[in-house]
Amino acid sequence: MLDEQKKKVLKYALEAEKMGLCRHRSGNFSLRDEATGLICITPTGVDRNEMSFEDIVVMNQQAQVVESINGHRPTSEAMMHLRIYEARPEVNAVVHTHSKFAVTFAVLKKEIPAIVYELMNLGCKEGYIPVAPYGRPGTMALAESVIDPLGISDVVLMESHGVVAVDKEIKEALLKAAYVEELAEIYYRTLTVLGPGKEPACVPNEELQKWAYPKEIRFN
Repeated sequence: MLDEQKKKVLKYALEAEKMGLCRHRSGNFSLRDEATGLICITPTGVDRNEMSFEDIVVMNQQAQVVESINGHRPTSEAMMHLRIYEARPEVNAVVHTHSKFAVTFAVLKKEIPAIVYELMNLGCKEGYIPVAPYGRPGTMALAESVIDPLGISDVVLMESHGVVAVDKEIKEALLKAAYVEELAEIYYRTLTVLGPGKEPACVPNEELQKWAYPKEIRFN
């Protein structure tokens, strides 16, 4: 069932591992099939480097496991994925990572501002990456905590936890999570250079929202 979608989930989960966005059993990934509404999601307690596509679990939106070929349970944070799909019906992929620089700001409960223009690629409507309030992993409190922040951004820092990124495509969701880590590292290094109590200049949100493909480029 949904073998191609399962293979995509595994592919990008392994990509996240290679990119250093999460290690071993941390983080989780899902992809919603548009035709059926079913969700392919990574299992709990399985190292990604030992995972096969048949380890990927299929669930419906009511949290019922529809298929688990190897008998695995879905990630304990499955309810967060399901709640996101409910709140953001245009989204078909959810990526949750634990990258180091991003988690540093999540621990500090510190939003990441638009220090570089690339923030505009992350669906940040207010010009910053927001922080979701703490929710214990595996609880509905965690699932609910990310919903309001995801109303203004496609990427969210999760207090004392990690990052969640969403998109129509799982490849693009992972790319957004990677951008979050890159921006977090740039911000961290900039703050280190500036010293205590100082903040770098940021790109105004109104400027971020003005981006458009250059009209000067023409096609035959």
